[in-house]
Amino acid sequence: MYFLSETVTYNHVVDIMSAEWTRNTLISIAVIVVFLLSARRIKLKQKTALLNTMGCVLFLTCIYNPLHTYMSGNFSLAVDLPLHLCGISAFICSIIPFVKNKQGLFDFVFYTGIIGGVMGILTPQMSDYDGSFYVYFVYYIRHVFIFIIPIFMLQNFGLKPRKKSMVRTFLILNLLLVVLMPFNFYIGGNYMYLAEPPQVNNPLVIGEWPYYIFWFEVFVVLLLVLLYNLSKISFKKNVSPTV
Repeated sequence: MYFLSETVTYNHVVDIMSAEWTRNTLISIAVIVVFLLSARRIKLKQKTALLNTMGCVLFLTCIYNPLHTYMSGNFSLAVDLPLHLCGISAFICSIIPFVKNKQGLFDFVFYTGIIGGVMGILTPQMSDYDGSFYVYFVYYIRHVFIFIIPIFMLQNFGLKPRKKSMVRTFLILNLLLVVLMPFNFYIGGNYMYLAEPPQVNNPLVIGEWPYYIFWFEVFVVLLLVLLYNLSKISFKKNVSPTV
């Protein structure tokens, strides 16, 4: 494993149904509900400002997180690159409010943001935890926002995943798998949990390596189909002009 400095970060797993998990999950759900319901009562200009604010917050975390880790002397190529699916989704969500043609990015992050956000909130594992409140707080903010932003855009700005978005997303995810598996082996990393399963008790993790990766593929297909069909129901009820 390649380090720029001696690391003092460690995995912090929040056990499902523990008091810590219950508190954090309820707070996350409350934030999500408040954001999505309050958006129904504000004007389009205010919705745009709220979307831009969430994007800016995510972008700042994308820049500051690795800088903070490096400055504290804990940076590791095997842990701190933004190559987990949630890190990739967070970066896309941070820039999508500000790009003109949002559809291509939306087609991908609609699925990865929602799936990653749910998994991050319900099965929390902080791989770069250094014991600070900042890392703990930002972990939840990032996962809450990558969940909110795609739904927020679907409900308030008329964006919806296109018919072939499921296939494209599945192909992109498998391309990432092909690239990251040898990269993980080279640097001793575990990005997208392709080298070993997450430590948290995740019901979607079945078996040991490499069998759980096959089941990941199966569950991803099912979730892509489910989310696409749910988006059609939601979109019929909420049609607004695109940003």
